[in-house]
Order: sequence, then structure tokens, then C-alpha cells
Amino acid sequence: MTIDGWIADGAARHPDKPALIFEGDTLNYSDFLDEITTCAGGLVERGVDRGDRVAWYGLNHSEVFILLFACARIGAILTPLNWRLSKGEIAEVVASCAPKLTVHDAHYASAAASLGIPNYLAGALRGKNAEANGAETDPILLVYTSGSTGRPKGVVLTQTALIANAQMSVEAHGLKSDDKVLNVLPLFHVGGLNILPTPTFSIGGTVVLHERFVPEHMAAELPKVAHAITVPTVLQAVLKSGIWAGDIGALRTLSIGSTDVPLELFQAVHERGIPLLQIYGATETCPLAIYQIAKNAFDSVGSIGRAGSRCQIRLMQEGVEVGTGDPGEIWINGENTLREYWRDPDESAKAIQNGWFRTGDVATCDEDGFYWFTDRIKHVIISGGENIYPAEIERILRQVPGVVEVSVVGRADPKWGEVPVAVVSGSVDKGKLLESLEGRLARFKHPKDVVIVDALPRNAMGKIVAEEVRKLI
Repeated sequence: MTIDGWIADGAARHPDKPALIFEGDTLNYSDFLDEITTCAGGLVERGVDRGDRVAWYGLNHSEVFILLFACARIGAILTPLNWRLSKGEIAEVVASCAPKLTVHDAHYASAAASLGIPNYLAGALRGKNAEANGAETDPILLVYTSGSTGRPKGVVLTQTALIANAQMSVEAHGLKSDDKVLNVLPLFHVGGLNILPTPTFSIGGTVVLHERFVPEHMAAELPKVAHAITVPTVLQAVLKSGIWAGDIGALRTLSIGSTDVPLELFQAVHERGIPLLQIYGATETCPLAIYQIAKNAFDSVGSIGRAGSRCQIRLMQEGVEVGTGDPGEIWINGENTLREYWRDPDESAKAIQNGWFRTGDVATCDEDGFYWFTDRIKHVIISGGENIYPAEIERILRQVPGVVEVSVVGRADPKWGEVPVAVVSGSVDKGKLLESLEGRLARFKHPKDVVIVDALPRNAMGKIVAEEVRKLI
């Protein structure tokens, strides 16, 4: 069964039940199914075929899920564009995935038009009901994530992966068909799409979607829902609101998609008797792979949880699985993992070995099967829930006249978790360095500080030692 079958099943069982509530507008399951089938027809009438990409350019919107299930119905692939990226970065992604067309919201009409491909406003792309010819094994999502090379990599996820992910999320959260869940995270991330919304649709529940995160709006919604997904910056803002100190209604869990969660966040949530569930994974794992469940959350604070029920986990060091308590790279095998990186066989071969996805992250596992995150091999900086890859910034800064060498590392920050800092050797002006990034990288990726040094620390092999660089900031 293709995943649009979730909505068809919901429409058959409870046609009038709210499926999706977006900014005050409600789609019941019957109307949701109609929107999906006519959207699929609109795609087909405009030449979208099996395997073609359809891009979304905009903020969170009910149209994203209509497109997702319409693409599933006809075997097409949805590519949600990260609106936070610069025009140059968006152009690079579009050149890579070559979408047949783009659908956009009112905020990004001119930006979508500038891409040079057919573009349609949300809701305008409708036609006759299309024949269902997709397959469960078809790719359904192409989500771009920067890699260690600093270049965007397209992660190909199949419908099978979303099904496996949904089953694990239902287990992690204890989701029920009469539950209402809230998502404020951006839908250009698999976290926003798949930690709560698609799993909730899979069992006929109700998804409340906000266009973007507004602390007061989220806090006001929490007492009305059973589950909500956050990241540390979102949760910090919510906890500061007066609403959190009041009645939290039917809220049963908060889940958090981050490996570095300040202890005070756990304490603040747990004091209200609400379990804060850590979810570990990556774009490449859809994202659920390791997670806490409600009954363990209070007793395993700081752990990222246990292995998901639909995947296997190994901790590896130099090709050998490590013992209990020893650190190793997290390898993941399961139907939830990526099929490949889009048109990138070299990166695919590096990341996927005999069906196991190598995360580049390091953890330990205790005698009770709980995993504890320890480090990031790739030195990704996570700032406000967004991944920032140093190589992407370094590639631009190296082009600035006077720069001899550069290394970008993360500095702890009380608001964002981490912020990027550039450590540079050479004869350069800090202002000119930062100016070189304008218009080329999204603002959240810009270093918050520049440190000028005589030389960067290197090991015997001549490689810059990031751990030593961090000591300089």
C-alpha cells in the first residue's frame, strides 16, 4: 500500500474527522483525500510522471502534505526547498534535482518564479482524479542536507522508509487514533515532516500545523494537543511563556529532536509530569532510529534512548563492533534508511556499507540497551536545531584575499546551543571575511565571531585538529 492509502483509509472509517488543521482551517479526512486525488490529477495533467521531482517552496502549509500524498499516489518525488537558504544555495539544489515544477505559497511567489521552471500557487494545481500507479518501494522524498564536503546532498527516502518511521514514532510516543499532535518545525526537514505528522496520519489522528514557530502561539496550542515536537531553542522559548506555568491540559509527551539538550530543559518539563523524549536520527534515517519512550524518559535523562523497533544499531570502531560501554560510530540498518544520495554513487558508497548507514556520530551503549551520544565525527554544528557544516563556510572564506588557512568550529551558546566561529590565519580583516558570506550562505550559517591566529594546530599528518582549534575560541 502506498502512503496515500493512510488517508483513504481514514476517509473510509471517519470521513468527517479532522485530519489537518492549518492556521485555523480544517481539512477532514474526506476532503483531505479529495484534495490529494485532484492534486495528483493536476500533477499528471502538467506532465509529472513516475520518478519526477516536484518542489515545494514556502513556509509550512497544508499543501505540503497534499503534495506528499499526491506524489505517493502517482510515484513522483517531493522535494521541499529550505527557504532559509540563499538564492545561490537554492539554485544549486534545483540544478541538482531538476524538478518538473514548483509549488509555492504566497510568501515565495517571486522567489519560485525566479527558478525558471513552471510554478504554481498552493491550491491552484488541481485536475481530474489520477490513477493510482505508485508503489510502496518508490522514492517519495528527496531532502537536501549539506555533507562533510560542504556541498548539498540529496537524501532519497522511499515510501517504505516513511512507513517504517511511522511505526516507530507510534511506538515512541504511544500515539492513538484519537490523538491530536502539534508541529511548528519547518517541513523542509524530515523532523518536521516525519517525527509526528506522517505517523499521526498513518493511524487516522489529527495534525495541527503552524506556518512557522511563534512562541506564544505554540504555548497556547499545547494544552489542546497530546503530543508536540520541539528542538532546544523552540522549547526554551515556550518554557519562558506564562502559559507553560498554567494548565497544560491533555498534553502527554514532548519530544525533542536534538542530541545536545540542556539538563534544565528536562527538569522544567519533567517537573510538570510530562516526559521529554529524545529522538536520535538523521535525514538519512527518516529520521527515527534511536529514541526514548514515555515510560523510560524520567529514568534515562541524557540518553538518546534505545534502538528503534524497525531498525538495527551497531557501534563500530575500525570495522569492528565495540563492547558495552565503549564508544563507536553509530551504524544503522533498516527499512527507514535512505536508498541512496541523489545521483552521487561515490557519497552513497561511503555512507552505506552492506546496507548499513554510517552516521558519523559516536555513542556508547550501556547494559540496559540505552545509547548515550558522545561526539560528532563530522564536527557538524547544530545551531537552533539547524545543521551547519564547517566545510561549507570554510570553502568560501578560503577565497578571501589574505587568508592562509581557516577552520570553523562550534562555540557553546546559551540561546542557540552552538554558534559557528571562524579561526583564521593570515593577513585579513574580520569585516571583509564576514562580508564575503553575504548572499552566498544563509544568515544562520554566518560565523558569530572571527579569531585571527598565527597558525592553526595540525597533527603529524598535517591535518587541522578541530579539538585544538576549539581551544583557541
